[in-house]
Amino acid sequence: MRIGELARRTGVTERALRYYEEQNLLKPARLPSGYRDYAPSDAEAVRHIRSLLAAGLPSHLIAELLPCMVDTGDGLMPGCRSMLEPLEAERDRLTAAIEELTAARELLTALIDRTPEDDSEYDAWVAAHAVA
Repeated sequence: MRIGELARRTGVTERALRYYEEQNLLKPARLPSGYRDYAPSDAEAVRHIRSLLAAGLPSHLIAELLPCMVDTGDGLMPGCRSMLEPLEAERDRLTAAIEELTAARELLTALIDRTPEDDSEYDAWVAAHAVA
């Protein structure tokens, strides 16, 4: 199937499909005319790629992971034990990022909570602390 058909079947843009090819996530055959020729199984591969990208995995790790992925029907399962360490490292990176974002949200919440109802409270504080 051509790129437009795969894009329609998966809801992914043609540009994204070209990017996936650049990142070695998809490897379509080429027709004599130079057009990409995708296999029917590429539609499922695109769904897996989208899921793994949504999970925060970088494309270089997805490229390593895809060849050993098994779809169990209720989710993806890596069939290569060697992928465990990079997956754990990625999970740890995401955990650290979540902690940083949580701290940032807490700071913003504190700032919002301390924002006066009107400017008179701020003006009074500035006047009380003005250097004469």
